[in-house]
Amino acid sequence: MSDTDDAAAAEYYDVWAEFYDAEHRELQDDIDFYVDLATDADGPVLEVGCGTGRVYLELLRAGVDADGIDLSAGMLDRLREKARDEQLDPSVRRADITDFDADREYALVVVPFRAFLHLTSLDKQRAALGRIREALAPDGRLAFNVFAPDFDVICEYGEEQEATFEHDGEEYRMVSETTFVDEIECITRERRRLFDEDDELVAERSFDLHVAFERELELLLEVTGFSEWTVYGGFDRDPLESTDQEMVWVVER
Repeated sequence: MSDTDDAAAAEYYDVWAEFYDAEHRELQDDIDFYVDLATDADGPVLEVGCGTGRVYLELLRAGVDADGIDLSAGMLDRLREKARDEQLDPSVRRADITDFDADREYALVVVPFRAFLHLTSLDKQRAALGRIREALAPDGRLAFNVFAPDFDVICEYGEEQEATFEHDGEEYRMVSETTFVDEIECITRERRRLFDEDDELVAERSFDLHVAFERELELLLEVTGFSEWTVYGGFDRDPLESTDQEMVWVVER
């Protein structure tokens, strides 16, 4: 991901911050997994890509000593607003996963909801994993999840998908389309358009993702110095046996 790609991703989430929670209201299946890891950790926790606090605020509610970083100022503003409503005290800041400075050692670093896939180059992936490893205590762990590439889904790329959600009492329609921008490097672009009840265009942005395979991620972890890891098929820690499952990684420093 180039600096231009970084800016595009940040701009996308800045624009989408107002609607992000409403769009992902039903996304709950990963929260208990990350909260359980965090409450079991013997030390502070860092969430990378904390966004509007969908997972991060649950860590605070569970009494976890947690910091968070995100590239989008708009998403962090939304997180802080939600925290004020609950009188929570977040420790979050704007930073890039590839070059952030850690003020302390973390027992656990989590990267939920496929945030790692926004890194679309090997240089960015290696830099991010290197920074994370440096931020971890000697016995610390990294946990993250990404989708398993499903060729039935990939065959539908280029077709528009529609979804609706409610925000502040109004129904919105989101039209999304995923295409390959680089088939050799397995980089996709998702374009999203949001329409209000009057079918007026409210927002239009796109972002790029890298389609990552299990063996590729294993090699990345190995070359960046991690010692061992387990990959599960979903947040219930089932064996990874199908592309219908989420790849959920727990990595030892």
